Amino acid sequence: MTLDSFFSMFGGLGLFVYGMRLMGEGLERAAGDRLKGLLEILTRNRFLGVLMGALVTAIIQSSSATTVMVVGLVNAGIMDLSQAIGVIMGANIGTTMTAQLIAFKLTDLALPAIGLGTGIFLFGRNKTQRYIGQVVLGFGLLFFGMQTMQVALKPLSKMPEFISFMANFSKTPLLGVVAGFLTTGLVQSSSATIGILQALASQGIINISMALPILFGDNIGTCVTALLSSIGTNITARRTAVFHLAFNMVGTLVFMLILPLIQMFVSFTSADPVRQIANAHTIFNISNTLIQLPFTFLLAKLVTSLIPGEPEIIERGLKYIDDRLLETPSLAFAQVKKEVARMGNLALETLRDSINTFMYYDEHKDKMAKEKELVINDLARETTRYLAMLSRTSLPDDEYNSITDLISAVNDMERVGDHAMNILELAEFRAEHRLPFSNEAIEELVKISSKVQETFDLAIFTFLHWDKSTSHKIVKNEEEIDSMEEKLRINHIKRLNEGSCNPSSGVIFLDLLTNLERVGDHSFNIASYVLNIDKNHKDL
Repeated sequence: MTLDSFFSMFGGLGLFVYGMRLMGEGLERAAGDRLKGLLEILTRNRFLGVLMGALVTAIIQSSSATTVMVVGLVNAGIMDLSQAIGVIMGANIGTTMTAQLIAFKLTDLALPAIGLGTGIFLFGRNKTQRYIGQVVLGFGLLFFGMQTMQVALKPLSKMPEFISFMANFSKTPLLGVVAGFLTTGLVQSSSATIGILQALASQGIINISMALPILFGDNIGTCVTALLSSIGTNITARRTAVFHLAFNMVGTLVFMLILPLIQMFVSFTSADPVRQIANAHTIFNISNTLIQLPFTFLLAKLVTSLIPGEPEIIERGLKYIDDRLLETPSLAFAQVKKEVARMGNLALETLRDSINTFMYYDEHKDKMAKEKELVINDLARETTRYLAMLSRTSLPDDEYNSITDLISAVNDMERVGDHAMNILELAEFRAEHRLPFSNEAIEELVKISSKVQETFDLAIFTFLHWDKSTSHKIVKNEEEIDSMEEKLRINHIKRLNEGSCNPSSGVIFLDLLTNLERVGDHSFNIASYVLNIDKNHKDL
């Protein structure tokens, strides 16, 4: 194989992968967030999950992308492991669409599709038309890349050394599995590596007996993307990625044990070696799903034992309130206070995660804090809506008059989540730029952050129990926080003047103090509702 042929092969593979991605992205954008929404809604049933996984993957042309999406949904607490299992199985089926498409040998349409797709993409009047143009352009690039690879690989058919090398895969199938795994793990796309197999088959360089072990290895290699995406995620998300690997490894083991039967069966499906490879890919993934679907609980147990521990679950949605409770306003009033206190506790967790991440950067806590803050925002919006509906019911006067304070408390707790996000941004900036902090500065931050967390914790308690004695302690703590913040500013400016502190670290330190002090202000606001003192609230 000459250097020119190698570069043609390399460039053709690039066009193939890029075309596949363009086509998938165009279809995904045309569908908007509906694909993700459908995944969330229709995965309550495992069988529907399989169908949705297959549909979404057939659309976006990448089982890796679907699996990464599923890992993200599991990490966010939107899906659990049992729901993710069905989608992952379906994704393996959906990814076979690319190989089947290639088997139709539509290379003659490649250049016309590129021209037409480019025209639609450039001159489309709206986004939908441009997305359609992107799909057509991607289709053309995919087949042009395939055609380029076929031409580049043709000289290999006359190289006895290469033919002998490929023949070893039928003699020693395990070598083929390893080759497929390594190639797909490197390229990050099983569709691309199977496309190479089909290009080799189109030139008569390999047959189905050589291709099958490599194809099985491709299915294992495609798990690498999901495994990489699970780094830094929660336990359940990591289990989901490992399940994908275990599922494909078990399937490969089963099919390797009956390899001669599979080879014979696939040979009967078509005389065309390119179509045989496409059919083998489809048969493997459908059969693997049908065989393992009834026994997924065993794989789930295996994965759980491999990655032990209790998953950290973020409860989403309203827990204590329901529109039907509005028929009993006083009960609804009591329940809504519990919901607001729950939101406050989530804000406190987010604040703690953010402060800990600032002190000792932890990517997992960083992600979890962001997910919690999204839940806080949802709870704030839904609880405020509920309070507005509650205000239109026949509440006793004292409870009716408290509605405004409840809405204000929701806002205060939601703002604490916002300040936690500000602290998280400072933590990320500090970690990215490796900004040093003196031991004295760290000690001061630990002291004031502990006081702030203690005060906000008391604020949640006093709100839930409407406890005036605790409210007085909050007012006192808030005064201490203000005093500490002022003193620490003076100390830090002194260190800056003496040159014992990095100027960039100094700016971060002062911003952190500001956010912590404002959390104290919100705690004071909550106490003021209970004490019914002058509503000259501190906020910002």
